[in-house]
Amino acid sequence: MGQGYSSSSSWPGQGRGGDLTLALPDECLALIFGNLGCHDRNNCSLVCKRWKHVDSKSRQRLILVARSEISLWFPSLFARFSSVSVLSLKCSRKLVSVDNDALARIPILLPSLKKLKLKGCVDITDNGLLTFSQHHPPLLSKLSFASCGIGSRGIVSLLVNCPSLKDLTLKRLRKLDAEGTPLSFQHQSCFETRSNTINCYNYAKLERLCLKDLHNARLFIPLLGSSAQTLKTLIVCRSSGNWDSVLQSLHATSTSIVEIQMDNVQMGDPGLVAISSSCPRLQVLYLSRATDCTDDGLSAISNSCRKLRKLHIDSWSRFGSRAIREEGFLSIATKCSCLQEVVLMGVPITVISLNALATSCPVLERMALCNTESVGDLEMQFIGSKFSALKKLCIKNCPISDTGIKAVGEGCPSLVKLKVKRCRGVTKESVWKLRMRRRRLIVSVDSGSMLLAEDEMGEMGGMVQPELLAPKRASTSSTRTHDVNVICSSRGALLLRSRFEHALRFNNNNR
Repeated sequence: MGQGYSSSSSWPGQGRGGDLTLALPDECLALIFGNLGCHDRNNCSLVCKRWKHVDSKSRQRLILVARSEISLWFPSLFARFSSVSVLSLKCSRKLVSVDNDALARIPILLPSLKKLKLKGCVDITDNGLLTFSQHHPPLLSKLSFASCGIGSRGIVSLLVNCPSLKDLTLKRLRKLDAEGTPLSFQHQSCFETRSNTINCYNYAKLERLCLKDLHNARLFIPLLGSSAQTLKTLIVCRSSGNWDSVLQSLHATSTSIVEIQMDNVQMGDPGLVAISSSCPRLQVLYLSRATDCTDDGLSAISNSCRKLRKLHIDSWSRFGSRAIREEGFLSIATKCSCLQEVVLMGVPITVISLNALATSCPVLERMALCNTESVGDLEMQFIGSKFSALKKLCIKNCPISDTGIKAVGEGCPSLVKLKVKRCRGVTKESVWKLRMRRRRLIVSVDSGSMLLAEDEMGEMGGMVQPELLAPKRASTSSTRTHDVNVICSSRGALLLRSRFEHALRFNNNNR
């Protein structure tokens, strides 16, 4: 701030109007623009020449509809926004998108580019990515491709020629699936000699790899093998293929992976055993609808991955039975003492595993128990008495009642947020009593959990006011203190509110 007003004094009109921003340096005005949304910032650039200049030189993110005709405007557009470091090009797959020539000019026009996202640009091929990568963009660290017409050759050229590339996201690449060519650095079109092939492995320094909606798991075995020493996050979502064999390819390698997310993939105990042997530094494990995982795989994780901090398990199998039961989670709760967050969906846990979790994991702060009949009032009473460090608790679709809510309110001294969904045994009286007992506690409840009359829901309109939860006799000044914020997240409440408001307006007009 000590630079004075030199950067704004050169603009005409200073002091002649009521524009208070004329007394601000351009740097401060740029910080204000940085807190605005895209639409508001575009409107600000139309106010005056100074605002347009400040917006142009300070804008870091640019999102463009990447139809073919915009290619002609790239030189003037990027000359105006020369400081852009995040560029997103989005186009419908039914339209003609920007081509290879337009993509090849981006590194020259935007030398400070750090992140590039292409979505629906089907006219960009491997040749375009090869030309783009030959400029060796020095700061490019994140790439994302979704529904584009690129294959393995273009991706490998980016991995080799972009020295700062750390983050790669691949989504719905049909050409990559159709080619069936592994992402190997020994591709003959990129490298001609053996020495170049060996050296190019040094360029693969990925730290995050995200794969979604792809259908050939074996294509990524060479890429994972070459990035094993630097890769920290692996995310696989809705990608078919045998991921057990992919993870087993890392069996003899000690990787640096600290986070693995496997969502709706074909993976079983062999994959979990491979993770336990190759990822000793694992801290985050996310298993959602991993079809064949059982308690044996989780036991292997607990024996090797003692630094686990976050665990998310959605117990689901192709045949409708629960593949993961309490024994698998009990082994993790006993041996992984660093757990801070636990999310269990469909895992039938009881007081036995909760006792092990409370005893072995004193730093547990966040817990969610969903879709299980084994969590009732007894388990809620145990949570309230034993989990002193717990700050956030979510209970969804479990047979709890007012007794369980009361037990949590009397215990859990560090609790700041309680979320209850689809637990129909909870009534508004218990929520009101919790409000009177605990100050500054946020309780989020849906209409399926707290049974309310339709007229009350219409008046609340999606937000349960504390005054409506209190009995009429307690309408004193002390009861108006907002100890607890109770939120009702039901769309039905909003619909009822609109219906009642329409009926009231109609009756008033008739009168």
